[in-house]
Amino acid sequence: MLIVFDIGNTTIGLGLFRGKKLLADWKINSDPRKTADEYGIIVNNLLSHGRFANLKIKEAIISSVVPPLTPIIQSACEKFFKIKPLVVGPGIKTGMPILYENPAEVGPDRIVLACAAYEKYGGPCLVVDFGTATTFDVISEKGEYLGGAIAPGIQISAEALYLRTARLPRIEVRKPKSVIGRSTVTSMQSGLYYGYIGLVRNIVSQISTELSARPQVVVTGALAGLISSEIPEINFHEPNLVLEGLCLIYQKNRTLENAEP
Repeated sequence: MLIVFDIGNTTIGLGLFRGKKLLADWKINSDPRKTADEYGIIVNNLLSHGRFANLKIKEAIISSVVPPLTPIIQSACEKFFKIKPLVVGPGIKTGMPILYENPAEVGPDRIVLACAAYEKYGGPCLVVDFGTATTFDVISEKGEYLGGAIAPGIQISAEALYLRTARLPRIEVRKPKSVIGRSTVTSMQSGLYYGYIGLVRNIVSQISTELSARPQVVVTGALAGLISSEIPEINFHEPNLVLEGLCLIYQKNRTLENAEP
């Protein structure tokens, strides 16, 4: 059994795999103040609640954009499951050339998503991840990671309006009944909701122009369901794309390791 960890700024996504099959997935809060023991107990409780307590976890892989949390999750894996996890980073085998000016700058989660999307849909391909930040990652027809764009996440933008203004309230991000808001709350919801639709559609259009091709557009992330139905350019919604990508990269590296003399 393989357990995968996608450590993000807001949440940690976990997936449990038998081969390529995702058996279960969970999300927990990212909190660098928690210890390895606390995270180990949380994961064990999730496994027990999902009736997976008797399954033997023998493999693990971690992707992280929160450096302080990486060694904590590593320690939890070593202490509770007696395994040393693979960590996505420099030297990891992905099978995807990174054409960024400085490949080390690319977040591991973005590479994982790109690998998974290309494996499933080929190229050219564009992955839009609606997370804490909204990221756009472009993969060429040949399977090369070309780069992309990064914008503030819709929830970050909502929080910024609340924190940086004197009279605007903290709101729930949701689709308003009308574009023309008739209260402060609905006006803010309109600006955020329809503004992000415009942002995504314009970036997709500009990327298509630069590629001289219409890429397959794949969306993922916790907030993807909020506005993806409003964007006709989107081809696929893959909620577990990063977990599947981690499984894929783990299998690539295990296969290469076993092939070495």
